[in-house]
Amino acid sequence: MALDKTKVVYQIYPKSYKDTTGNGIGDFRGIIEKIPYLAELGVDMVWLNPFYPSPQRDNGYDISDYTAVNPVFGDMADFEEMVRVVKEHKIDFMLDMVLNHCSTEHEWFQKALAGDKYYQDFFFIQDQPTDWLSKFGGSAWAPFGDTGKYYLHLFDETQADLNWRNPNVRKELFKVVNFWRDKGVKGFRFDVINLIGKDEVLVDCPENEGKPAYTDKPIVHDYLRMMNEATFGSDDSFMTVGEMSSTTIDNCVLYSAPERHELSMAINFHHLKVDYEDGQKWTIAPFDFEELKRLYHTWGKEMSERGGWSALFWNNHDQPRALNRFVDIQNFRNEGATMLAASIHLSRGTPYIYMGEEIGMIDPDYDSMADYVDVESINAYQMLLDQGQSPEQAFKIIQAKSRDNSRTPMQWDASLNAGFSTGTPWLKVGKSYKDINVEKEIDGPIFTFYKELIRLRKEMRIISEGSYLPAMEDSQEVYAFERHLDGQKLLVLNHFYGSEVEVAIPKDYQTGRVLLSNYENVELAEKVILKPYQTLAILV
Repeated sequence: MALDKTKVVYQIYPKSYKDTTGNGIGDFRGIIEKIPYLAELGVDMVWLNPFYPSPQRDNGYDISDYTAVNPVFGDMADFEEMVRVVKEHKIDFMLDMVLNHCSTEHEWFQKALAGDKYYQDFFFIQDQPTDWLSKFGGSAWAPFGDTGKYYLHLFDETQADLNWRNPNVRKELFKVVNFWRDKGVKGFRFDVINLIGKDEVLVDCPENEGKPAYTDKPIVHDYLRMMNEATFGSDDSFMTVGEMSSTTIDNCVLYSAPERHELSMAINFHHLKVDYEDGQKWTIAPFDFEELKRLYHTWGKEMSERGGWSALFWNNHDQPRALNRFVDIQNFRNEGATMLAASIHLSRGTPYIYMGEEIGMIDPDYDSMADYVDVESINAYQMLLDQGQSPEQAFKIIQAKSRDNSRTPMQWDASLNAGFSTGTPWLKVGKSYKDINVEKEIDGPIFTFYKELIRLRKEMRIISEGSYLPAMEDSQEVYAFERHLDGQKLLVLNHFYGSEVEVAIPKDYQTGRVLLSNYENVELAEKVILKPYQTLAILV
């Protein structure tokens, strides 16, 4: 069987989900405890962020052992129990595979550092660094011990890039994938996987901080086909997703087209850069609705016409909460949360829910830099000061854009630390937890709406399988699209503002059925007034 397009994925950041030991860090037993909650929501797959041994310079994306469990989360027996329990609830796990780089504490790098030539070929080590910049700021090269040479790190200097051109590297990494597959895992999310195709000789690239020299190189497709064949490709029920940094539609069609045997789907981030001033993350700007709409329409239409498949999401562990970015949360949190949900769950692609999104969690509203722990945020704050920003301005930007905004502990109830831990959480709980928590929200409008969206995707082929067509492209307030399948049509209207707006309903749909709305008593006519952040789906 091919990819099951009815499935919905739920992402857990294990560190922040549920702590059962009182040490302030979420763990496997906490996830096991909450599996009935996930079953109640109706999701099919749970993506876990890295839980492997790691020095935690980049919150676990710096892996020092690919086939073990960081003791802070539990042990392998806990992992195996977790897989067993989740399957009883008809849910599977998707693991995060960080195969572009490993920690400098990994045995491979340590052996390379000790002079082992075999392992030195696992990395990019050169006499002279290039002009490439790290994605975390500064040069992408660091001294390789006291050899006078340099090694490549596109991320933190403790994350050394792996040389996929070396067949021994590929063999080792494919062994890692198969190790977890044999543990009963049914999905993989491959971190920044479109960066693995570096050239044999790395040279200067002044354009865009060096990105064209290592992003989406043609050889990436060869590597993905090799991995597919050597690991998960023999099992059609597997779900794989590639995180694609600074990618293109052309490449994502190739990565995800079923006949190419690479991956099930691709993640891109273009839509989450629409509130970047001049393309720069560490700025504060209102989101550009026209650009958001254009991106969704372009990607939706092209991927649909050309047989690609996308992962659809608003939130993840690397992004501030979408509600803070796109919605007037003071007045319309419930309406905004349900509208954002409908805009992707009724679209073409596999929807991803990030923990807490289903109850409308928001950014933590921290008071000072002392509350942040993320290395990227701390570096950015210093960079902003160096650029002449005042401490107040710099802090305001971190408050809006930090990755820690999404990494705060899951808000289970109104008790101390939001029911996440009896100890001191590794990251402070958001201020909203007394008002926004699972106990309070489980019968509320957001959670019940998510349940309905998941149910509809499972029951209606037009949602899971239908084509994507842009609609009302000239609207300045409404993002609308159609889904078509076997003579059926679905029109989805998503109003992105806190005002009312009148829309003309196409003739075909005026006599249709209201499939879904986040407001009651909707009557169809030639013209309909959409309320603040209203979503409306009409079926004919």
